[in-house]
Amino acid sequence: MHEGVHARVPRVSQGKERPLTVHQLNELLLVCSLVLLVAVAAVRISSRSGLPSLLVYLGIGMAMGQDGIGDIHFDNAELTQVIGYAALVVILAEGGLGTKWKEIRPALPAASALALFGVAVSVGVTATGAHYLIGLEWRQALIIGAVVSSTDAAAVFSVLRRIPLPARVTGTLEAESGFNDAPVVILVVAFSTAGPIEHWYTLVGEIALELVIGAAIGLAVGWLGAWGLRHVALPASGLYPIAVLAIAVSAYAVGAIAHGSGFLAVYLASMVLGNARLPHWPATRGFADGLGWIAQIGMFVLLGLLVTPHELGDDILPGLVIGLVLTVVARPLSVLLCLPAFRVPWREQALMSWAGLRGAVPIILATIPMVNGVADSRRIFNIVFVLVVVYTLIQGPTLPWLARKLHLGDPSEAADLGIESAPLERLRGHLLSVEVPEGSRMHGVEVAELRLPAGAGVTLVVRDGTSFVPLPTTVLRRGDELLVVTTDPVRDAAERRLRAVSRGGKLAGWLGTDGT
Repeated sequence: MHEGVHARVPRVSQGKERPLTVHQLNELLLVCSLVLLVAVAAVRISSRSGLPSLLVYLGIGMAMGQDGIGDIHFDNAELTQVIGYAALVVILAEGGLGTKWKEIRPALPAASALALFGVAVSVGVTATGAHYLIGLEWRQALIIGAVVSSTDAAAVFSVLRRIPLPARVTGTLEAESGFNDAPVVILVVAFSTAGPIEHWYTLVGEIALELVIGAAIGLAVGWLGAWGLRHVALPASGLYPIAVLAIAVSAYAVGAIAHGSGFLAVYLASMVLGNARLPHWPATRGFADGLGWIAQIGMFVLLGLLVTPHELGDDILPGLVIGLVLTVVARPLSVLLCLPAFRVPWREQALMSWAGLRGAVPIILATIPMVNGVADSRRIFNIVFVLVVVYTLIQGPTLPWLARKLHLGDPSEAADLGIESAPLERLRGHLLSVEVPEGSRMHGVEVAELRLPAGAGVTLVVRDGTSFVPLPTTVLRRGDELLVVTTDPVRDAAERRLRAVSRGGKLAGWLGTDGT
């Protein structure tokens, strides 16, 4: 009962359909490129309006569908599930690569509690509301409760990343979003399987076993991949991003084949890789970020195509009622029961109660009962779709406002220092490319005041398009790009010192600011 088994690839038709002609292929490529361009332009609209971009992409898919201007008839839930799983793997990999261990480490206990016990509370409360308020059978109610209990990192942080929040808040929300997909998928598959639902203790044991297997495989694959990339110099810098994503995806595949949680495996493997300080890291992050956007766009457009708008009328009210139970009862209760034990302040609890944003994951999971032939599965999909769209529309724009009202923004927090490392194998050294961002306290620091370890030095400064060799008295400015040459033994120490100065200025060592 793991992800790999249930993501069955649909068979290719064996009929006598004529293959695509070159002209038809060109037209298809033109349509796909236009959709991507419109979707990219829509990011600007969503960023200005505060709406998560998923709503825009869903709208594009619905506009292309049978009730829209495109009049495309698409109802293949199985294909949607397969593509959705693949896109979710890429999105989790991108999220794991961007997760900072120093921020997530203190939040791991609270995030794990929310991802496990919190999910159980949310499923139970939401399913009870769906059964008694809407009149759904218990199986359908439990499926909906499980489907909508997974938070979506892409939806949450497309809104929250515009505000610098305390590390504990971002770490908890990010870890929860990466961890809770795994148990939720297992629950949805279990509830959608034909026959009686297993005893709860059997199901809990199976979930625990799959999570342990997935976690072990993810950590092992991530560590082995990071070790290999740090000790094997690839012939071209463009190969590093491809290798990193291949390692992350292989963690999912190995985890699923081993009857573990592939989703947890890919997230943990990506997190290990993302904190391993690999060569050409900014290029890898940019590549992963671009793939993540493509995965989101394709997934949301496909989900929009799968929806039949004229069938949603009877499911709008049930979706609103279940969403209300989830948003104002189930999610706050989960937070209230899980976080006080970790001494989380009430203001952070309030924000995290409202930040349980649902995105693509619930809609993808709603295709599982459709593929398995569960009764009323189409209605389940429509209710989940309405719930996600409406409550994302409500919660998304209000999250930054709530963070400001709760005084959780930290505008004084300096932006992280971007450092790219290119290995110099034959010289046993590294060339660090360091960009001084806005908000960095490295602004105004002289080169000599960086106090880099012996064996490291600033060899070049690029400022306003002009490069020059700096003097010890050269004052650094925001927007400068530094080239730092360092020997292999002091490479990590030099990077830690640069990050410390960026956060704490020239007195970082005495003020207790480190570069971890």
